Amino acid sequence: MSALRTALALAWVVAVGVVAAVDSLEAAALTGGLLVFVGLLATQAARLADQRREGASLDRQITVGVALSVVQMMVAAALFAAVMFFSTHDAILIVLVTTFAGVLGLLTARMTTRRLVSDVRAVRDGLVAVGAGERDTHITADGSAELVELADAANTMTDQLAAAEGARRSLVAAISHDLRTPLTSMRLVVDALDDEILESNERGQYLGRLRLHIDAMHGLIEDLFELSRLEARETTWSLQHVDLGMLVGDTVEAMQPHATARPVRIVSEIPDGLALVRANPEKLQRVLFNLLQNAIRHSPPQGTVTVSAQQATEHVEIEVADEGAGIPEDDRATIFEAFVQAGDRAARGEGAGLGLAIARAIVQAHEGRIWLAEADLGTRLRFSVPLAHG
Repeated sequence: MSALRTALALAWVVAVGVVAAVDSLEAAALTGGLLVFVGLLATQAARLADQRREGASLDRQITVGVALSVVQMMVAAALFAAVMFFSTHDAILIVLVTTFAGVLGLLTARMTTRRLVSDVRAVRDGLVAVGAGERDTHITADGSAELVELADAANTMTDQLAAAEGARRSLVAAISHDLRTPLTSMRLVVDALDDEILESNERGQYLGRLRLHIDAMHGLIEDLFELSRLEARETTWSLQHVDLGMLVGDTVEAMQPHATARPVRIVSEIPDGLALVRANPEKLQRVLFNLLQNAIRHSPPQGTVTVSAQQATEHVEIEVADEGAGIPEDDRATIFEAFVQAGDRAARGEGAGLGLAIARAIVQAHEGRIWLAEADLGTRLRFSVPLAHG
């Protein structure tokens, strides 16, 4: 608004100066007074129109704005004709020419704003359709660049909303599937125990199966709860300086029994003198546990899982590599999504597919990133953690 006022003041000075230069100071003073009067009149009319624009259509608001400009121009022409000219013929001519130019300007403005109004209505109708549940709506705008960008943003929002709803349906289906299997087995075990047809040694076996299914369901629910809190950023952790060499060593040692049972060998290649990182040690160890567990599952018998680290300028990159079959190309883009199981692991039904999703959420909460690195053999998963400063 201040820039507009400055421009008007400058235009007023230029107009008065030109009249003074080509005519007289008296004519310049009269011109300045008339311009101020017309300006005040136009400003007041614009304020009244603005106060009454609530609920008015865009088409009507544009028409009123152009009409005010036309009327202002006609009033100014009439005043100058009445005051500055002595010939009635000249006064009538200037008013008629100004009126014609004003009407022509109004019609031209309506023609040029018709596409604008049409695009605004198209965006409105598209958003109403999306709000009503339609997800295949595509909004098209052919007018101004701003409305084209608005339509593209609305289309992107619709696509993201459709994807989120699809992910939610897939999530519900995956949870239902992963809960249905242990629940069915638990029902069979309970029925067998309830019929009292089992021998004492068989009862112990069935109770062991029941406990196993309960533990699986408990683990799934705990993982879901943790993932939901991580993605909602509802977690508060204490961050501290962490020695990665020591943390990796403790994690590898804890995973050795699991690796030996496969059997798979775990090798740690953490260089000496690695800088400290700023992280929550328990959560960072959870990432390592999840990656090592996945690597061990994917590795063939007698295979090797390697944990390595590399220091960069602002972070440390940790890598967990295995010698398995690798991740199929079609699955590489989605392996960090919840309930996604890639390759032969999905075929064998191992796990619920939450480990990598939880690992990604934890790494991102540490302001790091996790990704699938290129590998000639097996799978290489890497993640970064910021260095500790100070």
